Amino acid sequence: MNLSTPQIDELAGAIRLGLVPLSRPVPMTPVEWADENFYLSSESSYQEGRWETLPFQIAILNAMGNDEIRTVNVIKSARVGYSKMLLAASAYQIEHKRRNILLLLPTDGAAAGFMKAHVETMIRDVPSIYALAPWYGKKHRDNTLDTKRFSHSKQLWCLGGAAAKNYREKSVDTIIYDELAAFEPDVEKEGSPTFLGDVRIQGSTFPKSIRGSTPKIKGTCQIEAAASESPHLFRLHVPCPHCQAEQFLKWGGKDCSFGIKWDPESPVSAWYVCEHNGCVVQQHEMQDQHAKGRWICEKTGIWTRDGLDYFNAEGDVIPTPDSLTFHIWTAYSPFTTWGRVVLDFYKAKDDRNKLKTFINTTLGETFDEDEGDKVEWETLYGRREVFPQIPARAVALMGGIDTQDDRYEGRVWAFGAGEEKWLVHRFILHGDPASEELRRKVGLEIHRQFTRPDGLVMKVERWCWDSGGHYTDEVYAESRKHGITWVIPIRGANTYGKPIANMPRTRTKAGVYLTEVGTDNAKELIYSRLRLPIDTARSQAGDMQPGAIHFPANDDICDESELKQLTAETKRLKIAGGQRVYRWEANGKRNEALDCLVYALAALRISQQRFGLNLDAIDPGNPDTQPNDERPRVQSSYWRK
Repeated sequence: MNLSTPQIDELAGAIRLGLVPLSRPVPMTPVEWADENFYLSSESSYQEGRWETLPFQIAILNAMGNDEIRTVNVIKSARVGYSKMLLAASAYQIEHKRRNILLLLPTDGAAAGFMKAHVETMIRDVPSIYALAPWYGKKHRDNTLDTKRFSHSKQLWCLGGAAAKNYREKSVDTIIYDELAAFEPDVEKEGSPTFLGDVRIQGSTFPKSIRGSTPKIKGTCQIEAAASESPHLFRLHVPCPHCQAEQFLKWGGKDCSFGIKWDPESPVSAWYVCEHNGCVVQQHEMQDQHAKGRWICEKTGIWTRDGLDYFNAEGDVIPTPDSLTFHIWTAYSPFTTWGRVVLDFYKAKDDRNKLKTFINTTLGETFDEDEGDKVEWETLYGRREVFPQIPARAVALMGGIDTQDDRYEGRVWAFGAGEEKWLVHRFILHGDPASEELRRKVGLEIHRQFTRPDGLVMKVERWCWDSGGHYTDEVYAESRKHGITWVIPIRGANTYGKPIANMPRTRTKAGVYLTEVGTDNAKELIYSRLRLPIDTARSQAGDMQPGAIHFPANDDICDESELKQLTAETKRLKIAGGQRVYRWEANGKRNEALDCLVYALAALRISQQRFGLNLDAIDPGNPDTQPNDERPRVQSSYWRK
């Protein structure tokens, strides 16, 4: 049989394709492969042409293809070439490693767009991948909008992560989550996307999970959560070109002595100030140092230069980590200038939504929803005032006691008209909370008397005492001992949105009025009032400032620790029962001062709602509201009984 030249060529091509599964290429690292094979397509790149891995990209790209690393998280900003690194890693895995890949994006629409704009153009422009795609440009069962099946029988799926069905019935070696922070946290109530997706790689000899994203909201961001599960967080430390001291690049900010700085008259002339010796560094000088940089883990101190070999702090070779996280942001990128970054900041700084975008996409950091409303302890410390222990405008005292495993802490707050309030006393009693001696000392504090400037002797109107934890019976006993409507055991409500205090009409079997406290609502109110400004001139004149919270310039009552505890908590968005709800969290910080204020506020609400206390009707500044000359010289509803 005589064959024509085209027939011979076609037969040779078919034979080559048939032999592809049997061939074994010379091992290459992902960076070596990408620099030799990868190409930037014109439709999806700022500049078309051959790929060249930048120094700061080397470790990330190598880690994406390192078989010894199972999980790679990348927290990133815009303009760092992440999408192209992801494509290069995928092409490397398909052609060189011969792996099946499941690429997930937040939605089906995003997946279809990514397949068209990035994957299909990559197949067309990367010769080694194109050689595995004889169906390219044709209608073929191996060439669909969500699946590409190559001639060596390996597949790439590109699907939306919002549908649970897209995670099922796929056995893959590598799973990639692009823009993980935009995924639904609970995929059709079947679990988190990383939980559902990582199940698909469990049977692989070389399982790989790559998660990358620009971060979003602090406390609820999924790439932040994924990174927190990793024992290693790497940042690129580069030597200062002048003093050679290593540092990772920081934004700095106006109150920081190092980081990116600029002349307000000419923001585009931005430079960098070395945090070690104050050296002034230009962008091109710092970029010249990237090749000398080391990715150092801020949790463990281990480091790598290339994502392949890892060392401990002493420089000894160590086993490759199983899971790691990289953080990279715009300051490292040659695709923009530091001056451009500063201009972007100027455009965003006065608009909360734009500032959020700047923090996420330029700094590569999560945005704290409470940032604009956060109460800083330094602000409160700086506005402390000098006033009598019991201010002249105070009409009632309320107390809160917090129970800890080794102490009782209490605070007394004075309240005036308009719920203006002053911190007037603090006690911290260490010891065994179950002991008679410690409880005796608390009893003395409960009965402590205070004197107002006009000579009126006052006792605390009502106490709320934390009965949670291990000392419930002891708190109940103290309530019965001192007065069941005067010392009230409380517990925090488990449901968000409960009223600040909900005192029952009847006693429990233990003989006390165990009261549920809506701590979330109480903290919401407290933080809103902490943000109210204090007019010192009005304070000195004795004028009322409704809702204002005053702190004494007395370290025995109100020192730095007190105000740090008072401002320790932040509000976080959580998923509870399938619903998104906000929760106040201290994140491991001490918060006894805040808890005591919550309890004192609950005592105020009980006094108002159940015992008829009207702060506005007993204003010391108004003679018409004062009791007559026959009033008792000790003022307390409990004491009068």
